[in-house]
Amino acid sequence: MVYKTKGVCAQGIEFEIDDNKKVHNIKFTGGCSGNTQGVAQLAEGMNADEVISRLEGIRCGFKPTSCPDQLAKAIREAIGEN
Repeated sequence: MVYKTKGVCAQGIEFEIDDNKKVHNIKFTGGCSGNTQGVAQLAEGMNADEVISRLEGIRCGFKPTSCPDQLAKAIREAIGEN
């Protein structure tokens, strides 16, 4: 899936979800490279619901969202839980 982010420095997020609902191959386009790489590595192989529960609602400074929050939104959309 390719997700166009909203309200953050990263412009997009690519990832895959396998048949067991595990998240793989997460790649952020743009954003703070070290932070987005760290989030991607930590979420690699994790269950989609677990990623959502851990990352959803995280804010970046005064912004109402963050790159981790955008990943949670993207995963929620991918598994059909808008």
